[in-house]
Amino acid sequence: MVNAPTRALFEFHRITRPEEIPLADENAIDVAILDMNHGWPNVGHDAIARAVANAATTLAPELHERGLMVRALSYEVRQHRMIPETPGPRFHLYLGTGGPGHLDPRENDAASIGSQGIRENPEWENPLFELFDAILADEEAALLAVCHTFGVICRWSGAAEPRLRETKSRGIRENELTAAALEHPWFRRFASELPDGRRFSVMDSRLYDLAPTGNSSAMLLAFESDRALTMLELARDREGVIPRVFGVNHHPEIVDRNYIMSILDEKRGRGEVTPEWYEERAHALTEHYSPEKDAQIRLTAEYTFLRPLQFHLERILRLKCNG
Repeated sequence: MVNAPTRALFEFHRITRPEEIPLADENAIDVAILDMNHGWPNVGHDAIARAVANAATTLAPELHERGLMVRALSYEVRQHRMIPETPGPRFHLYLGTGGPGHLDPRENDAASIGSQGIRENPEWENPLFELFDAILADEEAALLAVCHTFGVICRWSGAAEPRLRETKSRGIRENELTAAALEHPWFRRFASELPDGRRFSVMDSRLYDLAPTGNSSAMLLAFESDRALTMLELARDREGVIPRVFGVNHHPEIVDRNYIMSILDEKRGRGEVTPEWYEERAHALTEHYSPEKDAQIRLTAEYTFLRPLQFHLERILRLKCNG
């Protein structure tokens, strides 16, 4: 690989049709984003792409030295049924977003409350489940999932079933680590930084709880106070420390309030969203805000998304350089 110190560190590509997929590039580290938003406006998706860009920035010296860059390829899964290829030369890291509607696409009839007005073609589900199977089977591949993708993973793995809440959970909420999490080599570090060693704050926005079935080998790592499952792991890295196939039912990507508010303001200014949509998300970002809460949300984000993302990107860089 040639040394190209002036090459851009990061690119983003939106994929709704096969012809929009950029050609594979031996000098690019491609990260697949599974966009589960069904065409709805979403700040979490943008925050995930930003997190990939920030992770690439921390690797700038190594990337520049080797003439490499990081590309986030965002596949529109539900509406356009675009599924990235299975792990191999191109992809080793997949990031799943939140999204609206029922966690089972067959339940999205545009009429029931839980469908949120969505009528959905479920043809994407089997190919996505096959991708999940391939990621789980490949020790060099990783999947980090939030909110809607977490629920889909629960259904795919059989770990939990969705239950519609009476009211939407939104804003800052409290979750609790399980006994298994306290023994986990990664999450016991998280526990050691929590005030009481167990409870932690999350940024929440969800219509569905996930009720454990008891029919899965997944490690259940956290619950909400009412015992709804909020965090699980299906595989770890080769060293047995960092989650490799992992999901949370909150939004650890929503961590930079000023950045997220700027996205909200831009979407409102362009007329992309309704006043109700804007107000709900702006309220969630400011409800119970304090510097202490901000620090708690940041800590949760670091352990449940940002540091695992950084770890896996660094691991892929090493694979790229040694491969």
